[in-house]
Amino acid sequence: MTRQTLIALLLITMLPTGVAAQVTFDRLLNADEEPENWLTYSGTYSSNRHTKLDQIRKDNLDDLELSWVFQAGSLEAFQATPLVVDGIMYLTEPVNNVVALDAKRGSVFWKYEYSVSPEARPCCGAVNRGLAILDDTLFLATLDGNLIAIDAIAGEPIWQTTVADPTQGYALTLAPLVIKDKVMVGVAGGEYGIRGFIDAYDAKTGELAWRFHTIPGPGEPGHETWENDAWMTGGASAWLTGSYDPDLDLTYWGIGNPGPDLNPAQRPGDNLYSDSVVALDPDTGELEWYFQFTPNDPYDYDSVQIPVLIDAPDGNGGTLKLMLWGNRNGFFYVIDRESGRFLNGTNFVPVNWASGLDDFGRPVQTPQPPGSTTFPGIQGGTNWYSPSYSPETGLFYVSAWESYGSNFEPVEQEHQPGRVFLGGRPANPFGAGANVPGLRRGHINNWTDAAGGGAVIAIDPRNGQQRWRVPMTDVTSSGILTSASNLLFTGNREGHFHVMDAETGDLLWRKTLGGMIANGPMSYMVDGKQYVAVAAGHSLFVYALKD
Repeated sequence: MTRQTLIALLLITMLPTGVAAQVTFDRLLNADEEPENWLTYSGTYSSNRHTKLDQIRKDNLDDLELSWVFQAGSLEAFQATPLVVDGIMYLTEPVNNVVALDAKRGSVFWKYEYSVSPEARPCCGAVNRGLAILDDTLFLATLDGNLIAIDAIAGEPIWQTTVADPTQGYALTLAPLVIKDKVMVGVAGGEYGIRGFIDAYDAKTGELAWRFHTIPGPGEPGHETWENDAWMTGGASAWLTGSYDPDLDLTYWGIGNPGPDLNPAQRPGDNLYSDSVVALDPDTGELEWYFQFTPNDPYDYDSVQIPVLIDAPDGNGGTLKLMLWGNRNGFFYVIDRESGRFLNGTNFVPVNWASGLDDFGRPVQTPQPPGSTTFPGIQGGTNWYSPSYSPETGLFYVSAWESYGSNFEPVEQEHQPGRVFLGGRPANPFGAGANVPGLRRGHINNWTDAAGGGAVIAIDPRNGQQRWRVPMTDVTSSGILTSASNLLFTGNREGHFHVMDAETGDLLWRKTLGGMIANGPMSYMVDGKQYVAVAAGHSLFVYALKD
């Protein structure tokens, strides 16, 4: 018996009743009916990051205080969203350690430590965004390309499966998604000229059930959108967690940019399924439909953002099954998630790479020459930060980044496995002292100035119009949580944790946590008390109302 197992056994008597063994697929399907828990990365399969808890309200925010803090033993970015199951919190400590905590007090029950291979070479930081759970098993996707099943009670590994080779640039940075008896993951690594894919593994054994290549091979529909052999090194990674509609039995995943990122002439065509959302059969991995946001993307506008699923009345007594999407390319989309049909779209940040969207949702591109100013810049109008939808207000909330960027100069580049494959180099967009015309603060639609800045934006999905917009002093690098009491929780790179009025955007409460906030806030309840958790710097901060 290992020391870790012995400690876990000694602590079992301390665990709250109703441990993780009860997290059946049925519970995951009905996660919105138990708001005291947080059972998936985005809270529920619809990924709306909305809690039905309403104990924390506008009229008692003065009583909101710090309850406990968990300090991670790593200096890497803290981007994980915790899971909470019946009083136990499961958290990935950067990069790939897993801890089980008392969600009420923050004490540690057990810790699983994982050593990442030195062969891992993630393009954009050593990050992990969380876990999935089914029955009594947690699932961890690692930076060096492994999927690991961990006993949720003892903290011991059950099985480990190799998903991808890190020496080729593949990495796993997302929280897995469990559907039925399968665990799904997508790969990161689009900047290395990989060929992206989404996998499903048997939750009990770790055996591969199916693989969907996000770039079609020879003879497959969509392969004609790649010329020559560009499909073999075309990127199209899937590095954020998807969503699931149990009624349609479809899972939806956002796909990243094509490669080389910045030289579209090296990969002529639309480059399917890069910069798209794909709807897959979770049992077989077969593609049911797709919608592409940015064909032949020259701007690095990954479309990996979280698909938010809502049902809305159609005006004739029926229901519209919609997908809401705030895209990195600067446009907000409403899509019929049953068919993939584009319904409407409008830009939510300044956009000049396209003059708009046609009747099918395809951008009417206005190409910007090398060295010119592109809106939005390479970081996009939003990025990986999770949005939220509140059924109370009927609004979609997105963390936006309003800035420009230089359109890169294309460079013909030969692909070398495991080496960065960008195909472009920076070009100076302005002469010395040049100004950006028309984007001085307050000059056009109150957009921030050319230096860029963050904002939280509330969008009405019925017409795509902004209901309100709150500028930040810095980039909003955090996801968004809304609550049944019409509160909105978010943070920014400066480390400010905000509570806003979800109806008006008014700032109601703020704390400075001393480090960048880069995860999505979440909420849960233990023993009748509501908690809100957010990570800042290298620590997880948990707030509740004072007794």
